[in-house]
Amino acid sequence: MKALTLGPEGTYSHRATQAVADEIDFVESVTSIVEGVAGGEYERGVVPIENSIEGSVTESLDALADRNVAVVREIVTPIKHALLAQNSEFETVASHPQALAQCREYLAEEYPSAKTEAVASTARGVERAREDSTVAAIGHPENAGDDLQVLAEDIQDSTSNATRFVVLAPETERSDAGGKSTVIVYPNTNYPGLLLEMLEPFADRDINLSRVESRPSGERLGDYIFHIDFAAGLYEERTQEAIEELRGLAENGWVRVLGSYDTEHVV
Repeated sequence: MKALTLGPEGTYSHRATQAVADEIDFVESVTSIVEGVAGGEYERGVVPIENSIEGSVTESLDALADRNVAVVREIVTPIKHALLAQNSEFETVASHPQALAQCREYLAEEYPSAKTEAVASTARGVERAREDSTVAAIGHPENAGDDLQVLAEDIQDSTSNATRFVVLAPETERSDAGGKSTVIVYPNTNYPGLLLEMLEPFADRDINLSRVESRPSGERLGDYIFHIDFAAGLYEERTQEAIEELRGLAENGWVRVLGSYDTEHVV
């Protein structure tokens, strides 16, 4: 099976994708991954969806709302950040914006004068550190290789730092079986109590919501798309009834069902 994820080789996305496929290609944007799966070029795609410190990955949410794909699996992996450099004298710390944010307190305390540089991935930051002795990187300690020193390990601001990844497949492979499901709702309307009305179909059927996230629709100011994760499978009658109520509330917009799936923890 051939999968697409964020690269270059050595990213946390790469580590998660190794649990899915042996043949892996890399791009540097989540949108490209979703497009690659939606267009049928790849059997699977793996994208980060949420971090326990920094919250949702908005690029992933927006890309999933714009294209028809299925979510067939969820992978949760611990994030263990290390500071990597050629030596202890550096001026800049380069990494993915999420990694920089996850280590904000450590950097402020230990290297307050160091500049930060946002790059496309943690692995790209490691490449910058290999190329430039004035640059340090934040990444997995195994990415240091022979040419970088591990100056510090476990530098993330929370010891429970973890990231959720979702495994994408073509829409035709959507499954109704699994312990968790995701839907995206665009009501294309706004009135007092709308959000409450969207949540009530789940509460009335004792379905636990694990995440509710709103993102701007891009159509007009104050207009939103809602991403909803819940602990029930699409095969369940209660889930089908809840989604049918959502469709009624979003009769001027749309409801996109991404599928049901199970969660796997990968170290």
